[in-house]
Amino acid sequence: MRKLFSTLLFAVLFLQSGFAQDYPLRDEYMATSRTVGQIITERGPSSVNWINGGDRYSYITFDSETRQRIINISDPKTGKDEVIFDGKGVNFPGTEKAFTYQSFQWSADSKYLLFKTNFRPIYRRSGVADFYLYSIADKSLVEAAKDARTAELSPDGKLMGFERGGNLFVREMATGVETQLTTDGNDDKHIFNGHFGWVYEEEFGLSQAWEWSPDSRYIAYWQEDENGVPEFQMTDYEGQHEEYTKIRYPRVGDTNPTVRIGVITLADKSNKWLDVKETGEHYIPRINWTGQDHFLSVMVLNRKQNHLKLHFFDARNGEGNLVMEEKSETWIDVFDFFAGINHLLFFPQGGKEFFWISDRDGFSHLYRYDYKGKLLNQVTKGNWEVTFVHGFDTKKDKIYFSSTEVSPVDRHLFVVDYKGKKKEQITKVAGRHNINASPNGKYFIDSYSNINQPLTVELWDAAKKKVLKTLADNKASFEKVKSEVQLRELFSFTTSDGQKLDGYLIKPHNFDSTKNYPLVLDIYGGPGAQSVYNEFGVSGWQQHLQKQGFVIASVNNRGSGGYGSAFEKVVYRHLGDKEAFDFAETAKYLGSYSWIDENNMAIRGHSYGGYMSSYTMANQPGVFKAAIIAAPVTDWRLYDSIYTERYMDLMSDNNDGYTGTSVMTNAKNVKGKLLIVHSTMDENVHVQNTFQLLTTLTSAGIDAEVRIYPPGAHGVAYDGASRLLLYGQVYAQFLIDNLKN
Repeated sequence: MRKLFSTLLFAVLFLQSGFAQDYPLRDEYMATSRTVGQIITERGPSSVNWINGGDRYSYITFDSETRQRIINISDPKTGKDEVIFDGKGVNFPGTEKAFTYQSFQWSADSKYLLFKTNFRPIYRRSGVADFYLYSIADKSLVEAAKDARTAELSPDGKLMGFERGGNLFVREMATGVETQLTTDGNDDKHIFNGHFGWVYEEEFGLSQAWEWSPDSRYIAYWQEDENGVPEFQMTDYEGQHEEYTKIRYPRVGDTNPTVRIGVITLADKSNKWLDVKETGEHYIPRINWTGQDHFLSVMVLNRKQNHLKLHFFDARNGEGNLVMEEKSETWIDVFDFFAGINHLLFFPQGGKEFFWISDRDGFSHLYRYDYKGKLLNQVTKGNWEVTFVHGFDTKKDKIYFSSTEVSPVDRHLFVVDYKGKKKEQITKVAGRHNINASPNGKYFIDSYSNINQPLTVELWDAAKKKVLKTLADNKASFEKVKSEVQLRELFSFTTSDGQKLDGYLIKPHNFDSTKNYPLVLDIYGGPGAQSVYNEFGVSGWQQHLQKQGFVIASVNNRGSGGYGSAFEKVVYRHLGDKEAFDFAETAKYLGSYSWIDENNMAIRGHSYGGYMSSYTMANQPGVFKAAIIAAPVTDWRLYDSIYTERYMDLMSDNNDGYTGTSVMTNAKNVKGKLLIVHSTMDENVHVQNTFQLLTTLTSAGIDAEVRIYPPGAHGVAYDGASRLLLYGQVYAQFLIDNLKN
């Protein structure tokens, strides 16, 4: 379960109001959002792709006159930029329709662009699209594949692989000949070669279920069978006769999809199935081609997700062996959704070792193994966490990574050698640094900010550890509107049971310390997530609230990432308890401030935050006077198997935990006003959660305000107008009515 939105500025915010009914708060929200939108006027290069091994990078600019996205190439060594594709005069082949695209990828030799266009979304990361190949040399554009979920050029540039309708295909680039590689997949029969169903995609973080080998000789892929997985259906209730969308969705304890790994040899189109020798229920969340020719790594997790096995297979004969095992008393992560890191296992190309991020010593650190599975050394150590591995300099045996070593609310770039020696901090300015590094380790783009400084983007020479060029600087634009916004202030405190917590708060407009202000605690709280960073955070909605006279705060509760496994994994098998306690403690601490009204506080959350706002009202009654509860899980037995069992254990082993973490168990204790919002087209957290909570509350004689937005999916609001109304008017008016009037 993930928070689907950050505070975005929709284009509608910049249009003249043309709504049929006047809502003053909504209009104020629009005006505030326009002001906020004037702060970040420079964002640096977008859609960065490193090419030529990492010596250059491409990026996109937008031509406001032609309405075209322009692809440029920049050379950090020379400082020169050139236009590669501007779209002028380019039409879809055989038509007079101007060519448009959603995204693109480069061929390994940087001679071709593979465009994705006509994208039709399916799940969070996936969709069906058409693909076109563009030659840089002769500027020709040809259709390469229609109605494919994924497509990718082979490393040698001779073939394009793609998945369509549950089967894998290749296209010869020289001749255009298309060959089908698998024949037993069928979307209608719920057997997929090369793409995932809902739960694997959502909870293991990948949409492409196949991988080219580095030498272009093989394609490794998942085959997923969803037969036996229960079917969920939903509707937006449009039309005279509503239509239902159906998804195979396993809840806790349900039959899961089964997967196996195949390897196709391109020379003869033969297929080999790899035997991981598992008899119990298990997942295969990751496959990776190693740094050695022909060898594929296959990661296996048991259903409880606390026992990991890593196998190496020889693609030539399908033979494999167990290389590494890891066990945990809680759960084992294989990727980090919130840090945006898809892999915790790394294979430097041509190397004789691999690296694995593990929290086995209490903090997430890098470990180095040889290809026989022998632990060579722990690369990083300390009471801090490695949060991202950006790349390897294989010539100098160096690793570039980000960590929390400076502070859990900061992120900085470091470099260390393979043996764990010569560790050095590269970024120095306090704040949260997001790094985009070249694969050869020569350069990186640093996008950073802190609570007082808006986004700055810089191009760095990694070896010389110096800035080559400032790509974006928003200090001047911020100064123009600085007086109209309130910035976040960081704070820390210790709970009554001795745990230090970090938070931020935003004071209201024209703050006067002699006055009393109501508080809104804006939370998420899910395992591994982090709400508070030392970063520039000026959102339209929070600024809207401070202008209405509210203090806004958030906190990194127990369960958050960045503080070590003891802090994060204390929530195992009983989600909600520690988090709700921390939220209540935060409210009590802030209520000790002379200018915060401890009797007028609200808690607001979406998705996991919706679960926590409702759970806190039921299990820490009387602390908060009101709660906004959006798209909430209210009983973990209603959520998907992979996410829930990772953090709650199997229901057969933790039935009391599942009962205790249900909001309905203690809903009768709720004191205060509730606003609950949901969508009937939420394929992630089903509206059944809200309906069961409503029945329980009503049976206990407790009323709640409810807003249902049928077509809204997990974000609830379904377009710019509905979001403006929901956040600008409905949420704000609810808080004013219950905390100020």
